[in-house]
Amino acid sequence: MKITNAKGLLALSPAALFLILYVVVSLLIGDFYVMPLTVALLAASVWGIVICRGESLAKRIEIFSSAAAHSNILYMVWIFILAGAFASLAKGIGAIDATVALTLDLFPPQFILPAIFAAACFISISIGTSVGTVVALVPLIVELAHTGGGSIPLYVATALGGAFFGDNLSFISDTTIAATRTQGCSMSDKFKANFLIVLPAAIIALCVYFIIGYNEAILTPPSEAAPWWLITPYMVIIVTAIAGMNVTIVLMLGIFSAFCFAPLRGVGILDACRMMGDGIDSMGNLIIVTLMAAGMLGLIKEMGGIDYILQRLTSHIHGKRGGQAIIAILVGVVNLCTANNTVAIITVGSISKDISTKYGITPKKSASILDTASCVVQSLIPYGAQTLLATGLAGISPAAPWPYMYYPWALIVCLTISIIIKRKN
Repeated sequence: MKITNAKGLLALSPAALFLILYVVVSLLIGDFYVMPLTVALLAASVWGIVICRGESLAKRIEIFSSAAAHSNILYMVWIFILAGAFASLAKGIGAIDATVALTLDLFPPQFILPAIFAAACFISISIGTSVGTVVALVPLIVELAHTGGGSIPLYVATALGGAFFGDNLSFISDTTIAATRTQGCSMSDKFKANFLIVLPAAIIALCVYFIIGYNEAILTPPSEAAPWWLITPYMVIIVTAIAGMNVTIVLMLGIFSAFCFAPLRGVGILDACRMMGDGIDSMGNLIIVTLMAAGMLGLIKEMGGIDYILQRLTSHIHGKRGGQAIIAILVGVVNLCTANNTVAIITVGSISKDISTKYGITPKKSASILDTASCVVQSLIPYGAQTLLATGLAGISPAAPWPYMYYPWALIVCLTISIIIKRKN
């Protein structure tokens, strides 16, 4: 059914209101800490409930609540809780301090940033999930930044960029599986096409981090470094993540190992529980933002906002390049409205396949564009699960890493060039 401009724009207005209240207002003020993300989402959510016509108030709230209580959202909440508990307990017993000291012994200060990016790339391509990479690295890199007075947003952005590198390329990533299945191509073909886009972007980002690394503050190990064996809980997290275990199991094993080492550091059982409780409490704001964003986006979908985007964009296609550009814009805009790159790929997958067939775009190219464009948007939106988790663990604004997201910005350029100059796809 065709959706009118008036109805479509009204359906998308909650997202527009949120972006105005949070992004635009923060940019005008010059400070992303002034406007709370929760307040912007609350205003947008209330507006979404008000304009959701044709339903009773109870039904509108039910639509919002059902979207917020989706199994994928509650799974993320579960991860947030476990991540908060582990990060707080590991820090409390000295595991993170010990790992920081070892890292600073192994790497010269100017190589810390490139090492973080490379490690995030390796872990993410091994485990196929950016969330798992964030869980494994962010507590460590935040402590690294604290130790030497480095920029926490810069360090977090470095890890996020590497996390999305692997999420985009890995054979076991949800986005890769969704893109290849909807477009009907093999994973190896999609990997080859994708690699030519992401490799230049990764090299550019790595070079930038090398340059910045020389100007960063000199990092020095803590004066009273924790015993080396305290790296064990942290190594459990990294090794089990690379082994491909589910992220919830990874975190549970990390918590268990840290709990076992607590008595050796003079930390009693109740003190360890208190540390875990403090970590869980620190995730409260993050959980609220996740639930409210999911509910708001659920209202937008219910009112036809996603269908309107698909309808409008698919009516402006001219030629192969135009087809490729529309596929990228389609998945990007839908990702903006769903905050989930896998869901965005699945949503526009069949339409992208039709566009590819009509304009002679090979399946591997369309799959590559779908995955790359969705990962770019997911890495830059302040309400994406990965950014919320990383900034929540770091205690910074979700928008703070933006200026330092060199990999996604470079990836946008490389993707655009690949659409413009690639004649044979």
